[in-house]
Amino acid sequence: MELSVIKNYDQYKNVLHEAEQLVARDPATGTSEADRLELLTVLVEDFERRHFSMPSPDPIDAIEHRMGEQGLRQKDLVPLLGSRSRVSEVLARKRPLTVQMIRALNTGLGIPVDALLAEPQSRKQRGISVGSLDLGKFPVREMEKRGWFKSLKIAVQSSAEERVRAFLAQLGGGTPAQALYRRTFRGDDVSAKSYYSVLAWTARVLIRAKEVEGNVGKYDPTNITPTVLKELAQLSWFDRGPALVQQFLAKYGIVFIIEPRLPNTLIDGAALLTERGTPVVSLTLRYDRVDYFWYTLLHEVIHAWKHVTAAEEAYIDRVENMSSVDLAEKEANRIARDTLIPRAVWKRSQAFLSPTKESIQELAHSLHVHPAIIVGRLQFETGKYVAFRDLLGQGNIRKLFPELNFV
Repeated sequence: MELSVIKNYDQYKNVLHEAEQLVARDPATGTSEADRLELLTVLVEDFERRHFSMPSPDPIDAIEHRMGEQGLRQKDLVPLLGSRSRVSEVLARKRPLTVQMIRALNTGLGIPVDALLAEPQSRKQRGISVGSLDLGKFPVREMEKRGWFKSLKIAVQSSAEERVRAFLAQLGGGTPAQALYRRTFRGDDVSAKSYYSVLAWTARVLIRAKEVEGNVGKYDPTNITPTVLKELAQLSWFDRGPALVQQFLAKYGIVFIIEPRLPNTLIDGAALLTERGTPVVSLTLRYDRVDYFWYTLLHEVIHAWKHVTAAEEAYIDRVENMSSVDLAEKEANRIARDTLIPRAVWKRSQAFLSPTKESIQELAHSLHVHPAIIVGRLQFETGKYVAFRDLLGQGNIRKLFPELNFV
């Protein structure tokens, strides 16, 4: 494909798809593939800058960003805002900032006054603001292609809106619109252009979860411990480990769903609750690599365990953006990373100090995890993404789920 300025959304999707394929192949620096990937990235960024609207600044996001930068906790804001309860109410968007608070935050944390003066978004407005759903904006053709309407009792000549309405009705929870627009999406892939695809994908996950949630154990967050997370990570030691995850999590009351992403989204994983409060962890397998599977899985399980507290919330994550400054994202990153490879073990290991295939295999064996997990961390920390790529387990995940339609 000859490259030129992207002029429409179809071209954008094609260029983005090619870029994703090249990223998955990890081309060596200086090769023609690496040069092409760099050019594709420039074209994609140019199109997104011209066509994707950015959300308005939000004072609470600004505060949380600075807290993340400085490693602050809520209690550290008490001297600036007045009390623990006041800090909690401000961060929960239940109490507006006063002039005195704005001055204190500007002086104490260096947050620009204009960011603090912006109108804060309500919890329902975070990500994308919707008061009602435009059913005509759902990706109906793709949903039809994937067979999402097959089991619905709808007329053959029904309109796109009627099909979507019947599809959403499977969620329950009042009207179909209420079941979705009550949700607050936190994460990376909820832009104006992808919003309705994210809604459709989320609905599909919840519908599938609703069908099986009666078959999982009773969820009790106190049963999720570091030991349980380690046992989950050690399933990676087995070639069919990913196929064992659903049964493992079901014993702890968590529904596990693999649902391929829709074409114009970059979702890797999500954590959410059903209307009944059952935790759901879902992966898209956008990258067919062993290290991505296990890291994203642990990340979303931790979100479901620690951060998703109501059916109105959902975490939508993208692997490339796992360096987020959001405090919940940072906690999920840290626990997932240290569950797979404890930091103290990593820093003393020969796989870190003097990496070879032998030292990588040795560490993987001692931790009972897949060698790809060791390589993935080594590549991330060194920036050398061509090192030991034959150990990454490329192409070893999707083949375990042949019934799914990956794009």
